[in-house]
Amino acid sequence: MGDRTSTQTGAAGRAPAADRPGSIRNVVLVGHSGSGKTTLVDALALASGAVNRAGRVEDGGSLSDYEEVEHRQQRSVQLSLVPVEWDGVKINLLDTPGYADFVGELRAGLRAADAALFVVSAADELDGSTRLVWEECAAVGMPRALVITHLEASRADFDEMAEVCRRTFGRDDPDAVLPLYLPLRGGTGGDGHAPVDGLIGLLTERVLDYSSGERVERAPDPAHRPLIEEARNRLIEGVIAESEDETLMDRYLGGEPVEVETLVRDLEKAIARGTFHPVLAAAPAPEDARQGLGTVEVLDLIARAFPDPTEREIPAVTTPDGRPHSPLTCDVDGPLAAEVVKTFSDPYVGRMSLVRVFSGTLRPDAGVHVCGRGAARRGNASGDGQGSLPGGFVERRETHEEDERVGALSSPFGSRQRHLSRAVAGDIACVARLSRAETGDTLSDPDDPLLMEPWVMPDPLLPVAVEAHGRADEDRLSHGLARLVAEDPTLRLEQNTDTHQVVLWCMGEAHRDVTLERLRTRGGVRVDAVPHKVALRETFAEPAAGRGRHVKQSGGHGQYAICEITVEPLPVGSGIEFVDRVVGGAVPRQFVPSVEKGVRAQAERGVAGGHPLVDVRVTLVDGKAHSVDSSDAAFQTAGALALREAASQARIHLLEPVAEVRVLVADEYVGAVLGDLSGRRGRVVGTEQVPGGGTLIRAEVPEAELDRYAVDLRSLSHGTGRFARSYLRHEPVPRQVEGRIREQAETGVA
Repeated sequence: MGDRTSTQTGAAGRAPAADRPGSIRNVVLVGHSGSGKTTLVDALALASGAVNRAGRVEDGGSLSDYEEVEHRQQRSVQLSLVPVEWDGVKINLLDTPGYADFVGELRAGLRAADAALFVVSAADELDGSTRLVWEECAAVGMPRALVITHLEASRADFDEMAEVCRRTFGRDDPDAVLPLYLPLRGGTGGDGHAPVDGLIGLLTERVLDYSSGERVERAPDPAHRPLIEEARNRLIEGVIAESEDETLMDRYLGGEPVEVETLVRDLEKAIARGTFHPVLAAAPAPEDARQGLGTVEVLDLIARAFPDPTEREIPAVTTPDGRPHSPLTCDVDGPLAAEVVKTFSDPYVGRMSLVRVFSGTLRPDAGVHVCGRGAARRGNASGDGQGSLPGGFVERRETHEEDERVGALSSPFGSRQRHLSRAVAGDIACVARLSRAETGDTLSDPDDPLLMEPWVMPDPLLPVAVEAHGRADEDRLSHGLARLVAEDPTLRLEQNTDTHQVVLWCMGEAHRDVTLERLRTRGGVRVDAVPHKVALRETFAEPAAGRGRHVKQSGGHGQYAICEITVEPLPVGSGIEFVDRVVGGAVPRQFVPSVEKGVRAQAERGVAGGHPLVDVRVTLVDGKAHSVDSSDAAFQTAGALALREAASQARIHLLEPVAEVRVLVADEYVGAVLGDLSGRRGRVVGTEQVPGGGTLIRAEVPEAELDRYAVDLRSLSHGTGRFARSYLRHEPVPRQVEGRIREQAETGVA
């Protein structure tokens, strides 16, 4: 912040420890895939002394991406914690995936953090999903800063990207998003592109030279003055505008010099309040250097300007039965209130829980009360990827409670765990042996049980039907799936009784691939993905009559039952009605329920394509019985035969489920989305402008057309579209597509 040389107090091999909340900073790194978040985390760990270059290579090349699937895909797929120490402050760096499929990991990081570091690439465009997360952080007042990376790329342009960030993120106040440093380019490289080997501090007017492999502070050259003046004046005015000293602007405009120390102090306060968002620059260290360009400046910013946990509001808490509880403060001696932000499996320790302690102190071997109701979820069998949608609803799992004993406490560092003696309020730690705790659960004192307000998670978007690959896999499938769902709240498991399929609802194709890979590697379960089926129905398109005759007289006890029925269609949603209109005792009273049972059983099995029959009235009008050979079973069979005969004489409509779809999309993509919905046989029922920007489209779309809609909408809207859906009704399939739907249902071809 003040362009000083900081002392590194971290040491490789030792977990940074904190004994008070004021010495902790929890920072989540946010940015699109490929923006450089993981590389920046490694660079910050290297600059702080938390790891040396040899140690980083030994850990797999990256502290955050250590899973095999991450190495193979060359991207982060999970939330990871890398604690470092800087100038007496423990900094918990929370690295999040940038790919939209893993937004659940991002949300967990946002929940655990007190401030956000947005990482953007100078060589790429600013993507829509990053803008959405920025707006979400702004809505809750989370302090934010930006780091521009990839300065070494040939097409990198720091000034242009800083201006894009200023216009995009400072839409309401552009002078609240300004650079603190300007990159300084040295001699021309071999490709004619001058490498960035230093920074110019705008407030102190000092050059931070990294060209030697070490950070050296010096006075600027005369040629640097024109680069500094305009940007510095704008920065000073932006800082003064956020100052709590209302006289400072008048003094500055009157020509009175403002001390650098005053500007730095006001800047740090504005950043902590979330009203000013500085822009920094960073690049990884060369092979022979210990510090990457800008890493010291980023660490200084976090330690000096980002808020500590005492400055952030703790989520609301209640008792497990919903009664109000007094608000908590971030106090090491207060009542224990901690939250599981992530659960995962360690190959040596087993199940682990990443826990953010909001109040009290968590100690090894302590008894805790585990209470959870799952993460809040918007929509139904759908998702928005970023939060709530107008017209959505909140869904929560059943509350569950149990007492457990905390195992060992540790601090994750790449793929390793380092021992912790305790975790104080404001800190983040891993807890072993919490066998029943799930992501989103609250840990509290058994004598004072608490339940924290859950954070909103996106609903899963992509249905994936799975089958066990072999008999050995069938035995482990249920346990393996349950374990994955407990670890990942963006997964939903459905046992569909209509289609008899096991369906995993995922966020997208990449999430699906990672989930099935983890099922194989962690649970030892091999599964095959099969086409997902929708729950089709059948109904009568016109009245019909049928006669069921079940007469057998040869050998043993005879069977005799005859019944005659009429069938007529009913309005959608009526179900199956059964009416007895028999007169004169043609069917004895005791066998009328048997006929109804047979009719309903056949309706459940279907009468044409094997799909349940709905929305008809079946009337028993006549029949015959035998004094000896008639029985309950005989009349059940006769009832089923009568319904099948009636179906053979009538047109049968195939019914498909239709969903109400709510799509929130930027105005420039409305035309493309409407055209796509029309191609899916959708009917648009309304559009409306949403406060804050965007258009909400309401449509009714057959569920058979929505299997890949999450993936396609993301492509259509460049990552900015969100949608939610809910079951509306079943309705007849158009005649021109009925053959295709039947074929898909019978062959399993999606």
